[in-house]
Amino acid sequence: MFDMLAMFESPSQWLIILVIILLLFGGSRIPEMMRGLGSGMREFKKGLNESDDEKPEAKKQAAKSESDKTE
Repeated sequence: MFDMLAMFESPSQWLIILVIILLLFGGSRIPEMMRGLGSGMREFKKGLNESDDEKPEAKKQAAKSESDKTE
């Protein structure tokens, strides 16, 4: 398994891979894909933060509804 991870040992091998990717997707398409990836990651982090922000509010509402039931 570790042999497969060490498949690209030299910078020249990485350069060949990058050239192949450039030929397949074209120079104008790569920045678009990276922008899309960045915005997707940004939305994912935003969703995680929103779900963390909602948890305390949900606890407060649950406590309030329980106190309303006991009165």
